[in-house]
Amino acid sequence: MNLEVIAWICSALVGAVFVFAGVSKLAIGPNWLVQAGGLGVTRTVAQIVPWLEITVGLGLIGRVISGIVNIVALIMLMLFTAVIVGQLLRGRRPPCACFGRRSTQPIGWSNVTRNFVLVALILVAAMV
Repeated sequence: MNLEVIAWICSALVGAVFVFAGVSKLAIGPNWLVQAGGLGVTRTVAQIVPWLEITVGLGLIGRVISGIVNIVALIMLMLFTAVIVGQLLRGRRPPCACFGRRSTQPIGWSNVTRNFVLVALILVAAMV
């Protein structure tokens, strides 16, 4: 398997996660805003996140302007991770809200680990 195919697979995997997360948030409507508020995310940012996830996810899958999209995806993942770590360090464990109705479990270090795996996949995709 050549490196370009590996890069696309890594990019597409993260892209699919982003699209799924964004669509899941939109599917629960106003409940997403409540869940995001529990994580300490402002309403304005919470309204943008699903659309940005879908857009970036599609860019990752299609490898459109991949350099910029990879950087945006990395920044988003690091910000998402910072929000989760901040809550954990304060002793708070609200629901993740990462995947809409599918995210009813309290946040934990497994969410951080998942995000680092996604970061690693983006870094592999960016190196090709």
